[in-house]
Amino acid sequence: MALWSRKLEIPDAEGALPGRSQAMPVAPAHVVLGTPMTPPFPEGFGHLVVGMGCFWGAERIFWQLPGVYTTAVGYAGGTTPNPSYEEVCSGLTGHTEAVLAVFDPAMTSNEAMLKAFWEGHDPTQGMRQGNDIGTQYRSGIYVADEDELALATSSRDMFQAVLDRAGLGPITTEICLAGPFYYAEDYHQQYLHKVPWGYCGLGSTGQTCPVGVATAD
Repeated sequence: MALWSRKLEIPDAEGALPGRSQAMPVAPAHVVLGTPMTPPFPEGFGHLVVGMGCFWGAERIFWQLPGVYTTAVGYAGGTTPNPSYEEVCSGLTGHTEAVLAVFDPAMTSNEAMLKAFWEGHDPTQGMRQGNDIGTQYRSGIYVADEDELALATSSRDMFQAVLDRAGLGPITTEICLAGPFYYAEDYHQQYLHKVPWGYCGLGSTGQTCPVGVATAD
């Protein structure tokens, strides 16, 4: 019971599990796109790391988008190095389930990626998405630099204005500079392609994000 009682609190570094030095083995190619899931990626391509709840459905959103080169699922935003799925689910790593999307800026944009993020889940739920409850289901955007941080923050403010007009709650999305992205186990990668009728717990607010076409109120 003590373990489960901590699932809604992110542990500090001293309270997190120790993890391991060995990285998770990653398949050589994305089973849908046929592209590598690990660096090096093509020069000049953009990267987005986000948490949207269960990463199975979140990854599918991004691999279907025009201009996306590859995707992968993993763990981000926490402390424990190279955690296992079971460790992340314990709430003792600090990580959220995350998706890495690599995209060609000649075919799409950071704004389009962020629009898909905001519209693909409900970012007002705190440490949950629907019936999935715990720190590993929190909403998050993990960016590479200050320019991306400003863009993500601006997009949040634009979407919050839309949610306010719809009478919905405040966005709880964590937006911060990225730490390491740790790849998840192979069976999680492109899960909903491997298991087409598998579980997807994502639900949206039903609202349209104006990022890229409007400014915040």
